Amino acid sequence: MQEKQYYVYIATNQRNTVLYTGVTSKLGDRILQHKTKLARGFTKQYNVDKLVYYEVYSAPYEAIAREKQIKGWLRKRKIELIERQNPEWHDLAKSLELL
Repeated sequence: MQEKQYYVYIATNQRNTVLYTGVTSKLGDRILQHKTKLARGFTKQYNVDKLVYYEVYSAPYEAIAREKQIKGWLRKRKIELIERQNPEWHDLAKSLELL
């Protein structure tokens, strides 16, 4: 039986002007919700639909703690985190075949 995974992710809009940090156990489903505007609130209002960063955890409490940590950071630090893994800000959902 495969162990459940939890994801901390950062998504943005097409112009990379907004950063949204979230946590989920189903990254593909969650990004699809953003892309189809099914996720109400902030992400729908600001057209957040591009996955630019993610981390994988085996325990939900670790993922939630990391999400809170990243959410507390200034934008500059979040950008540095994204650019270490994804300097071109590509939509990782496409390369990971999450959709």
